[in-house]
Amino acid sequence: MPTAPAPARCSPMSDADDDPIPRDGLREGYWRDTPLTRMSAREWEALCDGCGKCCLNKLEDEESGEVALTRVACRLLDDASCRCAQYEIRHHFVPDCIRLTPATIPEHLYWLPQTCAYRLVHEGRDLFHWHPLISGTPETVHAAGVSVRGLTVPEFEVAEDEWEDHIIEEP
Repeated sequence: MPTAPAPARCSPMSDADDDPIPRDGLREGYWRDTPLTRMSAREWEALCDGCGKCCLNKLEDEESGEVALTRVACRLLDDASCRCAQYEIRHHFVPDCIRLTPATIPEHLYWLPQTCAYRLVHEGRDLFHWHPLISGTPETVHAAGVSVRGLTVPEFEVAEDEWEDHIIEEP
């Protein structure tokens, strides 16, 4: 399968041991009746579940457009927390890191993880029970086995022509 590296994606969360996104005070279930385009910045950021899958490098088949997930992580991903170590200034280090917005979701939908809250809400579906907005804690995404915690290798340790050796199924 001829492949070309797809841009690394960075998670919309910051570096912290605890949930860095203030989710308190948000209206319960707001994502069910508030269109993505009408969400406040705080509501938008709170949708991120912190799985880290968007920070894994992907390979895209040039002919079919099929995207394969690798365990090769963006250099800024903290494997233990599944968060971007430099979220606010990530573009200084990873210029092609995507800034996901309601306007860019259709363009990036093909590579977003199947469990991604931005994808789910865009498609009119509800969040999973392990999402921090449902469970009340960011640890449930890891306990449910849907994060990349402990599964990654940093991109600076793997030559780009060896990424195919690290293709994985989505956790």
